[in-house]
Amino acid sequence: MKYYMKTTAIYFSPTGTSRRGAFSIAKALQPDADTLDITLGEKQYEKEFGIDEIVVFGVPVYSGRVFRGIKSRLDKIRGNQTRCVITVTYGNRAYDDALLELKDIVMEHGFIPIAGAALIGEHTFGKIQVGRPNACDIDEDACFAKKVLDKLKTGDRTPIQVPGNRPYIHGEAGGKGANFRPLTDESCVNCGLCAQQCPEGAIDIDNYSKINVSRCISCFRCIRNCPVKAKNMNTAEYKIFTEAFSKQLSDPRKNEFFIE
Repeated sequence: MKYYMKTTAIYFSPTGTSRRGAFSIAKALQPDADTLDITLGEKQYEKEFGIDEIVVFGVPVYSGRVFRGIKSRLDKIRGNQTRCVITVTYGNRAYDDALLELKDIVMEHGFIPIAGAALIGEHTFGKIQVGRPNACDIDEDACFAKKVLDKLKTGDRTPIQVPGNRPYIHGEAGGKGANFRPLTDESCVNCGLCAQQCPEGAIDIDNYSKINVSRCISCFRCIRNCPVKAKNMNTAEYKIFTEAFSKQLSDPRKNEFFIE
């Protein structure tokens, strides 16, 4: 007889990378696991979890910190000594204090992180670890989930220890995006999809070529999702940067899992 707990994957994932890691772990814990996508910022997310449930959190790393809007997204999401798995996804550079930061945030909301993972995903900029997480990564997630399940069976509620520093090395929460902001060319058909799906509401709903630079986190969701490829980063500065950056981060790093 298989052992299952009610499982929910909660993720902020503009381009789907963090979602894949969190969901693969959640699905291995419970094949019909629930999901809660907190990517769009204009929604009010409100949910409470019980002591006998398990939640898998997934967020991306921006410059060594978790996404700056995670606290507000989780404002009305509460646990009641609910055990959880924390995952951060990063583009092969470093996750610095992000996993520790996520641990601190979820504990403030009544969750107990009993396991954690720093997962490799395709970087937003350039051509870095393209296609990751791949099938091998997903298999690793599933093996990790089996260890989580074994730990759940023991009833252990001890918070996991994860790498990181307090205060966090980078003083500002993640999301500046190296000041790269998407452009819009003349092929734009004014469908409005970019503005509707922007996680931070940074794209002007009356003029889709205008971007609020203080809101934009350079997640490039608009570039990935534009049906006519009007959103782009076709500048010499960006090309020079990404060529060097892609070369710098060409050696693949391994996923890291924390459960002991």
